Amino acid sequence: MAGEKEKMFKKILIANRGEIACRVIRTAHGMGIATVAVYSEADLDARHVEMANQAVCIGPAPAKESYLCIDKIIAACKETGAEAVHPGYGFLSENAEFCSRLEAAGIVFIGPKPHAIQAMGDKIASKKLAKAAHVNTIPGYTDVIEDADLAVTIAQDVGYPVMIKASAGGGGKGLRIAFNEKEVREGFQSCRNEAKKSFGDDRVFIEKYIEEPRHIEIQVLGDSHGNLVYLGERECSLQRRHQKVVEEAPSPFLDEAMRKAMGEQAVMLARAVEYQSAGTVEFVVGKDRSFYFLEMNTRLQVEHPVTEMVTGLDLVEQMIRVAAGEKLAFGQKDIKLDGWAMECRINAENPLRNFLPSTGRLIKYIPPRPITGHVRVDTGVYEGAEITTHYDSMIAKLIVHGSTRDMAIARMRDALNQFVIRGVVSNIAFQAALMQNQRFVSGNFNTGLIAEEYPKGFDTVDLPHDDPVMLVVVGAAIHRRYLERNATINGQLPGHEYKPGNDFVVLLNDVQYAVEAFRVEGGFNMVHAGDHYAIRSHWQFGQPLYRGTLNGEAFCMQVERVGLKYRLFHWGTQADLMVLPAHAATALRALMPHQVPAVVSRFLLSPMPGLLTAIVVAPGQKVKAGENLVVIEAMKMETVLKAEQDCVIGKLMAKPGESLEADQAIIEFR
Repeated sequence: MAGEKEKMFKKILIANRGEIACRVIRTAHGMGIATVAVYSEADLDARHVEMANQAVCIGPAPAKESYLCIDKIIAACKETGAEAVHPGYGFLSENAEFCSRLEAAGIVFIGPKPHAIQAMGDKIASKKLAKAAHVNTIPGYTDVIEDADLAVTIAQDVGYPVMIKASAGGGGKGLRIAFNEKEVREGFQSCRNEAKKSFGDDRVFIEKYIEEPRHIEIQVLGDSHGNLVYLGERECSLQRRHQKVVEEAPSPFLDEAMRKAMGEQAVMLARAVEYQSAGTVEFVVGKDRSFYFLEMNTRLQVEHPVTEMVTGLDLVEQMIRVAAGEKLAFGQKDIKLDGWAMECRINAENPLRNFLPSTGRLIKYIPPRPITGHVRVDTGVYEGAEITTHYDSMIAKLIVHGSTRDMAIARMRDALNQFVIRGVVSNIAFQAALMQNQRFVSGNFNTGLIAEEYPKGFDTVDLPHDDPVMLVVVGAAIHRRYLERNATINGQLPGHEYKPGNDFVVLLNDVQYAVEAFRVEGGFNMVHAGDHYAIRSHWQFGQPLYRGTLNGEAFCMQVERVGLKYRLFHWGTQADLMVLPAHAATALRALMPHQVPAVVSRFLLSPMPGLLTAIVVAPGQKVKAGENLVVIEAMKMETVLKAEQDCVIGKLMAKPGESLEADQAIIEFR
């Protein structure tokens, strides 16, 4: 062991940004290894830059001029004396040329060797290799498809529905499902466009789409001495637009025999390319329990923390040790799965607008309190940070662990209640809704759950609270606190001091609730419809989290003043309450003005901030419902806006190449 320790790196560079860069830095520092961060001009004040021992600016905001520039990263290694590079995920993490260039420069790549990246990183080549290795593969066409006509012919031979997929793709980019010829033609072109922009490689292939599929992946780990193990599976079937939303380990669908069969196939595939480091073999699993090789990610996965939670292993540490030449300190028989782990990806996106990206400054950012072994938050942001259109929309990853799946779900619900984000729209409420979706809770779901259950996105009003009276009494207690503060204002005339009353009417979703509030030590005793509610809390004015107990049961909900109302967030429900004195409730409510919404049907509005890359119509053109109008690019994703009904194009109010704001008018219809 002494010799092995002497070979350990003294300094490594992290060729990435955001939460994964921070996560690698934490482990490296824990191992006594110094770190170097690289950053674009847009990331000057980023968290990973602050955490690292050294930092080097490598160019402007666009990734192709900074994080994807191999020459600049190698130069940063030489400038700082970094002996090795951890690529994180995305960017250059699966780029064989990057790995080879580092090796040629005498710098260690903390990941697999170039031949493994090349063989498995290319989805077409990897499917051929998997088939040769007798690994289950999906029917399809794995050669390069040159044009849309050939794509249609192949799709008809394979049989609809088909999946069109970029060979160098990942993260849902360059992927479409097609159920007919029209969708094949449109999907083929969109996939090529996205793949070219995101990966510099526009090759696509086609395979049979497995209906009602589950997406289950196996984590593998190998060293340079021929040792290979699998670390159980991750259930990644909760997806939106083919991007994972919630991951868990283990899978509620697998039994021990199936886990062993899939694990052994994953190891067999990894062994075929002499794989070393951490990697993931992804499978699509049918409802009949058949499973097929999908792809291999020759890097660390976003969702790796759930595997760490149930195995007790630090995968980043293992990658570093393997890259330094160490042998794995354990074998397959030593791998034990303990309990259940779940991860929610907290993204800057608007569920009400079909999950389109949201940008802006994090005016308030308060993640849940970490609990060692039970609650973990991996993030690359801080309060005051800017969420821009240059990179992906991830704000943080929230990971929890419980002894059972039900306990993990309950712990995740509590943690989501405590996650405060203001300034940008996030998907926290949607994640909380998923945690109580009956299909998910039962474990009987597939990759279509989100599209089927939330076809038009998600609105908090669509999720009624299990116990609306809980919101009502808490809202009334908060209001009573404000009235008590008003009663202490100096300068009141003796004998005419303001005295808050006890009787209130709470308006929630056009329903009136009569509530009485009585001050007691440490809180209030509330009465509604003859039922008593004891609220105890040390909440202070301005705190976004209201922690306390209700009839002895601990709870936490978010609270915010919005004009005259109180906005409460709990278990995914966002509720706006107005609390009025009982004697004036009816009279005051009658005086409240009703705002008439503006008429915007004459305009095509941008649903998100982004870059207008194309307008495919012209003034005076007649357009049928469903035809394409414009193309917008944001956070590396291409969105095509289509006509909702037959119309005639009037004035073009924006130009291709223009940066759009949310709700900015693009086209005026006649």
